[in-house]
Amino acid sequence: MKIAIASDHGGYELKEELKKYLAERGDIEVLDLGTDSEDSVDYPDYGVKCGEAVADGRAERGVVCCGTGIGISIACNKVRGIRCALCTDVHMAALSRQHNNANVLALGGRTTFIEDAKAILQTWLDTDFEGGRHQRRIDKIAAYEKNEGGIHE
Repeated sequence: MKIAIASDHGGYELKEELKKYLAERGDIEVLDLGTDSEDSVDYPDYGVKCGEAVADGRAERGVVCCGTGIGISIACNKVRGIRCALCTDVHMAALSRQHNNANVLALGGRTTFIEDAKAILQTWLDTDFEGGRHQRRIDKIAAYEKNEGGIHE
């Protein structure tokens, strides 16, 4: 599996630790989209970069990090076809995959301990989408993105 990963300065340290974790797994190819230091940058630039990499097929899934995970997840979710979930524990990570088929995971570099982030990421990577009634809901979101309606039914 190919994973795109990106962060702003607030998520840089966490991004670097998660890259090491992914390399240790051995079954993941990482596409690092930056940033490359703790110098101040704007999270929307990196959230959108990661979202676009997933949306256009350069990566199967993505991981984004900023100080809290909030801002970068909002930016990432502006990319059509992206379902970025900010997860703060393994239960949220599992449900974001099972029910929402989240294709990008957001984490907070200043709010999540590294070992917790690794456990969240592992759960998120190893959990499959359940489909069924959940697919109908994903389809409604996709229809709305295409301005076809479907949300208010």
